[in-house]
Amino acid sequence: MTRMEKEKLIVVIGPTAVGKTNTSISLAKRFDGEVISGDSMQIYKKMDIGTAKITTDEMDGVPHHLIDIKNPEEPFSVAEFQKLVRKKISEIHSRGKTPLIVGGTGLYIQSVLYDYQFTETPGDEHFRAELEAELEKYGSEWLHRKLVKVDPDSAGNIHPNNTRRVIRALEIFHCTGKTMSEYQSSQTHELQYDVALIGLTMDREKLYKRINLRVDLMIEQGLLEEVKALYDGGVRNVQSVQAIGYKELYDYFDGIVSLETAIENLKQNSRRYAKRQLTWFRNKMEVAWYDMTEESLHSKNIEDISEFIAGKLQLKSNK
Repeated sequence: MTRMEKEKLIVVIGPTAVGKTNTSISLAKRFDGEVISGDSMQIYKKMDIGTAKITTDEMDGVPHHLIDIKNPEEPFSVAEFQKLVRKKISEIHSRGKTPLIVGGTGLYIQSVLYDYQFTETPGDEHFRAELEAELEKYGSEWLHRKLVKVDPDSAGNIHPNNTRRVIRALEIFHCTGKTMSEYQSSQTHELQYDVALIGLTMDREKLYKRINLRVDLMIEQGLLEEVKALYDGGVRNVQSVQAIGYKELYDYFDGIVSLETAIENLKQNSRRYAKRQLTWFRNKMEVAWYDMTEESLHSKNIEDISEFIAGKLQLKSNK
């Protein structure tokens, strides 16, 4: 497939709270676009506040996809994400529109952009069962430390609470003798789309303040009630509630920590996640970075980003 034959795609990535939502709406309007969520948790219904899910008002008429498509009890994999997103990209193009993937889950986005072949990924059911038994006996932190020993790179990008991915990384190492990163790098040599990959960044101190304020706002907006509804509904030991913003408050409802500690843990885990996101994007992808620290320069940034996209993809901008 030549470059000219590839479908055009805009991707906006960056850490949590950096301003991806506002930027993506501006870009979607300029390039007659539709947004595909690149967040692995916004796919879940009933999980709005904790995932910072975009509201109808914020969408401002721009169509959005892959939001609220799963119940919290259902699993969701990178392979499924890849399949759904690639289908959406083609659908959006068929309507004469420009697709924009917007989000912060690095591996999920990478799986769409490059030629990942998940059907060929090795597996060992018996080994996986052993790890799941160890998880139940010793806990998620213990299992994550096991991954740190054999694959520190992947361990740094996978939260200990994301036990499904921790187990998968250990399983790949067990089956291939390669780390997850090494195994993936052998599959990521060709871009599947004609991509303009935009990265948003920000002064670390300001970003962390924004994250802390966002958590406070989430609490004001009713995050406790949102998580309590899941908790009371018996949603436990599933992928969705291992997400940051849910796991910490489950600990509070379980009586393990005080509410004050749970909220502080939520802030700390969110800041750590933002740091991991930036590390992942900088190490794994060829990104055009734009600094969003100065709010007064937001309009100029949008102009600069639009100019980059128009040149890279040969697209006309609607100013």
